[in-house]
Amino acid sequence: MAVILIADDNKQITSVLADYAKKDGYEVLVAYDGEQAINLFNKGNIDLILLDVMMPIKDGFEVCREIRKTSTTPVIMITARGEDFERIMGLDIGADDYIVKPFSPAEVMARVRAIMRRITPNNKINQENQILKINDLYIDLDKFLVKINNETIPLTKKEMELLWTMAYNPNRVYSRDQLLDLIWGYDYYGDLRTVDSHIKRLRAKLDLFNHPNWEIETIWGVGYKFEVKDNEK
Repeated sequence: MAVILIADDNKQITSVLADYAKKDGYEVLVAYDGEQAINLFNKGNIDLILLDVMMPIKDGFEVCREIRKTSTTPVIMITARGEDFERIMGLDIGADDYIVKPFSPAEVMARVRAIMRRITPNNKINQENQILKINDLYIDLDKFLVKINNETIPLTKKEMELLWTMAYNPNRVYSRDQLLDLIWGYDYYGDLRTVDSHIKRLRAKLDLFNHPNWEIETIWGVGYKFEVKDNEK
């Protein structure tokens, strides 16, 4: 049974979300402040986190940053604030989705189910051959391992899926809509800036290492492509 951690200092919200999650067959853990959320996360095998931003002791952004140091567990951030900069910051620090209060618990669970489908072994991005080598780039999707010149690159799940999708089809241009559908799914409620934000973080990590024969290129007005300059795969 998958385990969801719900972290929110509003007990009415945690109670409602917990009821909906249990009806969907999830085991539920509840935290009422950021420190408790981190402690519960560190103790157990959490499959997904519903994380409020405004919590005592440590806010949701702090909690998300702490979790992302060691884990790619999906995080859906929940907040009463709807400003664009907060949404972008949440995504930039590693959140997978962002929901603004007031919300429908049914919608929250729909997003949970969408993410859980994508992290199961049957998700659409999996290929029979899960190892890809392009010049100095090595990707093992099954082991969630990426290396450049034998140096390991720590990527989140979404960053890994973006890199795999584009590198598996080098020099093909993907629109933002296509990447959103392929990686986040047709039932994802976010917008195209989600793709841009994740591409930016992915590039920053890859560009720490020299890779002259390939690059993630921006095709202005269209989207992105994984360009192999010598076409060697």
